[in-house]
Formats: sequence, structure tokens, C-alpha cells
Amino acid sequence: MAIFWTQAGLSLEMLFHPVDVLFIPAHTVPIVHAKKTIVTIHGLEYEFCPQAYSFWERLYMKVSIKKSCRWASRIISVSENTKKDLMKLYGVAENKIKVIYEGCNNNFEFRISNFESNQNDKNSKIKTLEFHSKFKIQNSKFLLFLGRIEERKNIGNIIKAFEILKEKYEIPHKLVLAGKQGFGFEKIQNKIQETRYNNQIISLGFVSEQEKWELLKKAEVFVFPTQYEGFGIPILEAQSVGCPLVASSNSSIVEVAESSALLVNPQSPEEIAEAIYKIISNQPFKKDLIEKGHENVQRFSWEKCAREVRAILMK
Repeated sequence: MAIFWTQAGLSLEMLFHPVDVLFIPAHTVPIVHAKKTIVTIHGLEYEFCPQAYSFWERLYMKVSIKKSCRWASRIISVSENTKKDLMKLYGVAENKIKVIYEGCNNNFEFRISNFESNQNDKNSKIKTLEFHSKFKIQNSKFLLFLGRIEERKNIGNIIKAFEILKEKYEIPHKLVLAGKQGFGFEKIQNKIQETRYNNQIISLGFVSEQEKWELLKKAEVFVFPTQYEGFGIPILEAQSVGCPLVASSNSSIVEVAESSALLVNPQSPEEIAEAIYKIISNQPFKKDLIEKGHENVQRFSWEKCAREVRAILMK
């Protein structure tokens, strides 16, 4: 387990081979660490969605992150929202925290039809047929959620919103859920089985990196009304390939998406459904949202992130 390697293996490494600077890219500083240790905190979701984690997960994350914040000489927060959470919940001094946004991989290899059609791709029709056949998406129109299939991701309300769209507007779309199983997966499976539209919901499980991008570029709407996010990289991934977005009006999502997405109350399936319908029923509005998303992604890059991290390490 990672915990044993970090607290035992890495601590021993620091004891026998001390370093001038130790950079921890994710949460957990070892007991034995350099005087100059920089740690990245990606979010405190477990504090705001405790029901979505096991008792032991919550305990481990709370203890390890609190200790890491105390031991580190500097903390990198991936968003202003996470910075505020660290200050409010764990009493971390503001001048100890530096906000550095994460980036987004612009996969130009998979330029997407939603944003930019490729008229010269002679194999596009064949690829589309292969794609739909593999994922059993007989209708070219579908709504997409991509991420860990767990309670914190609010899958239950996504399903309820899908029911509203089917009953109120009779949309032809299917709902595609792609990602590994997470905490509360069994409950989500039960909800899928209980809905009268279960034959219109496709659970893909884990998908490869290339399959992920193909799904994003072919989806009509990316649905991401999660309960809480430390940053929300899927937001930028969807926008980078021209997929319009419905997301939550909470946590870091507000600062990452700004006005480039339709932001909704994640606890309201009705609001989620209406936002989705606004996109799929209004093509000029959809096109404008795609353009705003493309512009929004330009604010973030891994190159910029790396430069800012390097500056802290070199101080």
C-alpha cells in the first residue's frame, strides 16, 4: 500500500539519503522529511462528502493531510477554493499556501466533431461505426458522465435528471457512464436497474485513454454535477475537445469553469435536466458555450503549472 511505502520506505530513504528539497505531488508527507518540503493538496472532498467515503478512508486522509500541512514548509493548493478550505478547516496560514492550477492535455490528435469537423478524414464514417458498435451506442446522440462511478460524483441525481429529460422532453439520447467502480457503486447499480429507462443507460466501466477522448468528442453534453471537487480536470478535458458542459455551482468548479459552462445546483435533478435540455435544444447557445469552453481551457496548461512549481522548488 502507498501509505506504508510513504511512511516507511520514503522515510527510510530520507533518513539514509537526505535531500535539500523534497517535493510531494499528492497529499502525504513522510514522517522523516527534508527541512524544505513542499506538498500538493488536491482537495478535501472527504470533509464535505463524508458519506461517500469509508470511515478508514476519512480517518487516514484527515490525519495524513493535517500532518502534511503541519510538516511541509510550503503547500501548493490546486485551487483558490481548496486554499480557503485548508485555512478554514485546518487553520493553515495563508502565506504558507501557493495556488497553482493544474493543466489539461490538449489532445489535438482527437479533434472533435462538436467543435471542429474534419472534412478530410476519409475514415470518419468507419471510425464512427466502429465506435458505436464497440460501446453499443446505436443512436449517435448521448449524454456522458466520465469519472469514478461513486456516490460523491452524484450519479443518482444524474439518473433522475435523465428520467426527467425522457419523460418531459422525450429526448432520443442515451446516458453513458464511463469509469471505474468506486464507493457506493452497488447503490448506483440498483438505481440504474430500478429506473424504467435502464435500457437507455450504458455503463462502460473502465475505458482507455483514447476511448475516453473519443467518448468526449462524440458526446452531445458532458454532465458533471458532482458534490465537490478539489479542481476538476474533466471539465477542461471536455472543453478542450468541444464538448459543452453542465457542472455544479460549488467548490472549485465555479473558478475553473467560470461562465464557460452551465452551472447548476447538484442536489436538483430538475435543474440539471433543464440545463442539459437548454444545450441540446438550442444550437446557437450550444455553439456559443463550446466557444467559451475553448477559450476557458487556454487559461490552463501543464507547462504553466510546471514553471510555477519549479519556481517554488528553487526558492
